[in-house]
Amino acid sequence: MLSARASALRPGLAWVLPRAVGPLVAGVVVAFLLQLVVVPILGPFYEKLMMDIGINCLLAVSLNLVNGFTGQFSIGHAGFMAVGGYVAGAVTYYGSFVLWGSAAVHGGFLGGGDLLFLLGCVVGGLFAAGAGYLVGLPSLRLRGDYLAIVTLGFGEILRVLLQQTGDVIFVPAQIEQASAFTLATSLGGALGFSGIPFYTTVFWVYVMLGLLLVVAYRLKESSEGRAFLSIRENEIAAEAMGIDTTKYKVRAFVLAAFFAGIAGALFAHETGTTLNPRELGFQKSFDIVIMVVLGGMGSISGALLAAGLLTILPELLREFSDWRLVVYAVTLIVMMRVRPQGLFGIREIWELGRPRRGAQEKRP
Repeated sequence: MLSARASALRPGLAWVLPRAVGPLVAGVVVAFLLQLVVVPILGPFYEKLMMDIGINCLLAVSLNLVNGFTGQFSIGHAGFMAVGGYVAGAVTYYGSFVLWGSAAVHGGFLGGGDLLFLLGCVVGGLFAAGAGYLVGLPSLRLRGDYLAIVTLGFGEILRVLLQQTGDVIFVPAQIEQASAFTLATSLGGALGFSGIPFYTTVFWVYVMLGLLLVVAYRLKESSEGRAFLSIRENEIAAEAMGIDTTKYKVRAFVLAAFFAGIAGALFAHETGTTLNPRELGFQKSFDIVIMVVLGGMGSISGALLAAGLLTILPELLREFSDWRLVVYAVTLIVMMRVRPQGLFGIREIWELGRPRRGAQEKRP
């Protein structure tokens, strides 16, 4: 009797399906409009800037899952970006030679080349998630500065290993005869991985960003997201309440690494890009951390806004090339002094006008 009554109270598929699929469909529609309407109006320069903003937003929101939601301090996020970028680049570059005999862009929208690119993004994200698991499992038993040192060491070790890889193979006959291990270790070394086909567009960047935003928001509002936030607020109290803190921290690390790998794949296939280990080292990781801290630790919308501002600001200061870095640094210092909790703190932009939960007015 109780089970029948409970099943009757469950929402039907006609009510659940729009809520589940609707945000994803809306994200795809917005990405289509940006690609078909906005990009032709703005031109190539602003198209590249829009892609850079989207990729940085992916990196900032994904790192926010670790640094903001669970309160950890990871400064090796660019390492996962590098894993995803190099793996996806190898899949599309050498896969294009195997399938079509060259690394040129093949097919139109959703053609064979785009499908290979999407496969590369997924594989790159999975490899990055695997790296996140390997790093997170032992290191997330550490806290604070010790965790930061471990993640920083991972990023630097990966950068050095990528610099030791062999030259990219450009001859189709050599690629056909080479083993999988040879292809996986022929990534350009210190000179960078050049020749990767340019499949990244505004559409694909913002489709991936929309997917991440849906995942991050629903995670934050779910019971697992509450477990993440409880670890951030007080890890000892969370453990006392029966939360497996290590398990949840590893999950956050793996999920963040997966989307960082997708961001790396998009970056690797962006027009005018040569994938170079030096560009994905400590400085890049530090830039991502700044975006998260500036936006507010735990705020998804804050990370988005900060990533956009910090991507646009250097472009606005190009006319003051001699003083650009000085003005950039002073702006960050002033921001941290005026608003040390970040732009939105731990809240979202749509929550700024509301009183906090549990807050009560003082009575005279």
